[in-house]
Amino acid sequence: MPDITSIEQHIPETVQDQQDQQEKQEKQEQQPVAETQPVLDDAAKLRALNEEYARSTEAVQLESNERKEDVDARSVYVGNVDYEASPEELQRHFQGIGVINRVTILLNKFTGKPKGFAYIEFSDQESVPKSLSLNDSVFRSRNLKVVAKRTNIPGFSGRGGFRGRGRGRGRGRGGFRGRGRFNPY
Repeated sequence: MPDITSIEQHIPETVQDQQDQQEKQEKQEQQPVAETQPVLDDAAKLRALNEEYARSTEAVQLESNERKEDVDARSVYVGNVDYEASPEELQRHFQGIGVINRVTILLNKFTGKPKGFAYIEFSDQESVPKSLSLNDSVFRSRNLKVVAKRTNIPGFSGRGGFRGRGRGRGRGRGGFRGRGRFNPY
């Protein structure tokens, strides 16, 4: 059992420790107030950077949309393409129309096999109406369907406008209603 003299000797040490802890705590409470100004400056700089980035990406996006519309205006959709056809063969078939920049035969992303249609991009818009003359032309014993390429509108479905979320068919309550009991609802 500790004697009273040893306890009396430790009392001033514990009082001093408590005072030191209070001083540290007061310093810590005052310190964040002094440090908030640099944090606010950093936040303002970050906001300015975000706004600048948003403006630049908006400009790039508008530019890419304009470019996409320009490319679409110079392109045609070719349907009913033989599955064994190559881009070079399609290019030879459309060669008399105008200068071709690109021939794209779309593939199924899972199987890697052709989907049966292609897009042909010409170097100028004047070639598009000329290429429509090849509609119903025979290519590899198939009648091609040649149509001017349309520009997709994001979020727009061709079946009657924008699609919203519906509740399905009817307005029934659904679920199991029990068996043979009277239910006024």
